[in-house]
Amino acid sequence: MKLPNPDKAVVPEAKIVRYLLDLSSENGRAKARFFLSFGFTIDEWRVMARALQQHASDHEVTKTDERPPFGMHYIIEGALHTPDGRNPAVRVVWIIDEGDDIPRLVSAYPLAGG
Repeated sequence: MKLPNPDKAVVPEAKIVRYLLDLSSENGRAKARFFLSFGFTIDEWRVMARALQQHASDHEVTKTDERPPFGMHYIIEGALHTPDGRNPAVRVVWIIDEGDDIPRLVSAYPLAGG
């Protein structure tokens, strides 16, 4: 199963620049170290946004998790295309809100050994 409507997937700028690539974020610091080490940068945050959207198109959903009344989580695992070309294995979580059909990024993090 693929993520529904991956071509419409939304990756909010703040999710990348204030979380996934933010070394000062208490919750995102470890993720930031990981993603920055593969060549992603805050200045070029759209590169990471496109890579996450491509990840959703390239890989199958490995798990779904219904979260009433919020919506459905879709978990996708696989290689993420990175600026340095090393392409680590990551888990990316998307949500489609109840009553909507547009996926929105929740989080991304390395898989063990990724």
